[in-house]
Amino acid sequence: MAYLQGMKTYEGHQLRKGRFSETGRSYLITFVTRNREKHFTDPALAMLACRRLYQTERQDQLQNWCYVVMPDHIHWLFSLREGDVSKAVKMIKGSLSHQAGTRLWQKGFHDRAIRKEADLLPTARYVVANPLRAGLVRSVRDYPYWNAAWL
Repeated sequence: MAYLQGMKTYEGHQLRKGRFSETGRSYLITFVTRNREKHFTDPALAMLACRRLYQTERQDQLQNWCYVVMPDHIHWLFSLREGDVSKAVKMIKGSLSHQAGTRLWQKGFHDRAIRKEADLLPTARYVVANPLRAGLVRSVRDYPYWNAAWL
């Protein structure tokens, strides 16, 4: 999906401008580690992030579609059942930093509302293929830090 590949990087305070959360809407979220440090090359921390993202669905605030934990950022696709996107991201970022014992994240996050249900699966494929495009693996099956509802 070419339109996602050209995503701009913004400062945290600029990312909040115009943000609106809509119950029932799907969102693609990207959040980045502080100073782009590659914290998630540590398998224990990467697995912790995967477990935490997977567990968010149990709180009934959202429906996970997929996520991928990259060495220095996370892509997360979900549908909001209640609450707002900012609170969901704050919960994940805070929980992971607390459990890691260090401040992991840069301020803010990038969000993209998925406007049509038909875009959900292509967006999920884009998310899951990130390790392949980054040259980390030759096949998505070889990358351990992702999950998708369609498995």
